[in-house]
Amino acid sequence: MTAVLEALTPVHLPEVTLPEPLPLGRRVLKHPRMMQSHRLTLFVVMSNVLVFGWGLSGHWWHSVLNLALVAQVNFALGIVVRQQFFVNLLSQLVMKVPKSWPLRLRWALAKGYHLGGLHVGGAVCGTLWFFALTVVATGQVGLGLLVVYYVQALLLLAIVMTSRPSMRAKRHDLFERIHRFGGWALSTLFWIGALLLVNERRSAAGSGSLLAALAGTPTVWVLALTTISSLVPWMLLRRIPIDVIRPSSHVALVSAGRSRPMAGSTRSISRHPLRQWHSFAVIPTPGAPGFRMAVSRAGDWTGDFIDNPPSHVWVRGVATAGMANYGTVFRRVVYVVTGSGIGPVLAHVLAARVPHKLVWVTRDPVKTYGQALVDEILTAQPDTLIWDTDAYGKPDMVKLAYSEYKSSGAEAVICVSNKKLTWKVVHGMERLGIPALGPIWDS
Repeated sequence: MTAVLEALTPVHLPEVTLPEPLPLGRRVLKHPRMMQSHRLTLFVVMSNVLVFGWGLSGHWWHSVLNLALVAQVNFALGIVVRQQFFVNLLSQLVMKVPKSWPLRLRWALAKGYHLGGLHVGGAVCGTLWFFALTVVATGQVGLGLLVVYYVQALLLLAIVMTSRPSMRAKRHDLFERIHRFGGWALSTLFWIGALLLVNERRSAAGSGSLLAALAGTPTVWVLALTTISSLVPWMLLRRIPIDVIRPSSHVALVSAGRSRPMAGSTRSISRHPLRQWHSFAVIPTPGAPGFRMAVSRAGDWTGDFIDNPPSHVWVRGVATAGMANYGTVFRRVVYVVTGSGIGPVLAHVLAARVPHKLVWVTRDPVKTYGQALVDEILTAQPDTLIWDTDAYGKPDMVKLAYSEYKSSGAEAVICVSNKKLTWKVVHGMERLGIPALGPIWDS
């Protein structure tokens, strides 16, 4: 394959001149700060503002029960849109969209993975409603219930503060611990609070059983939905054996499992179920059960995984549809990836769900990822453009993406790289009116 690989390196790329960008009005909407996930967060916030205004006229917010219901509905929204089965269902529906539909409509549907904005909006608004509930409940409920509310308010504040993007990036381990253990504690306290509140109201009314009162309380049903949604992945927790090959000190290629997950999905793994979890793209093994992952060195956890690979890992729930699955709504796409970004798109390259051109920018691919992986890519997609940064330096990714988009006749560009470069390419394409997808790092 060496001769083939040399033939696919970018020795003579033509000069690329980018076209004029979209008019300012449309271009503003393509800015990363105006991405669809942020718009959805704003939509949830504004919807809650309208609900608040509507409730003022009827004095709804004097009732602890009403405040609890609205808070719990927001939390349910934030949790259900991240539920693995819901994410997979949404992806499957989008992937069935006919390619005869207008490009602009398919472009909008391809942004379905931005629904994480609803998660953020629901969590933030639910927290604000719960703060209001705690204030209103003071003096209206018993001491025991009030203590439960204040503990919950503190936990919610801790979760929201550590969930900020800057905090997640700097203190990811702390964010993950507080998010997980704080979330479990909140779920328990929500049930305790619901039981105490319903019992207080039942006792004040002087009639009916506690069970009947719970069944007649909408908040309890919403809480049941969120609890089940959160529990399902953990009910599918299991420990599986893995095989690890290290073609270099930069990457470990993991083979695992007997099941055959959906191409283009991701899977979370951990050395210990109560510690760090990390998601990686899963790559089905051609003609065989199981799947593979590429774990690149990007921090302490991945570094230790590569240097001291385990014999088993923990997995929970099911493999979840990844961002690139939404790209199947287009007639033809260009995958622009750097380094280990090859992982999330390799499954699509092998499955060949949609005609595509692959552009892989990486340092010495054979030395870093192994001859077998490079051969597999070139066998599946012989016209792959592999840009060896050790030999040719780093290219202008926006111009490279546009050049391949034009020459291949694609409808869209899908970029998988680091956060800064991904947003640069996605924004660079969309400000020109070219559909583009890329990870949004919203979790």
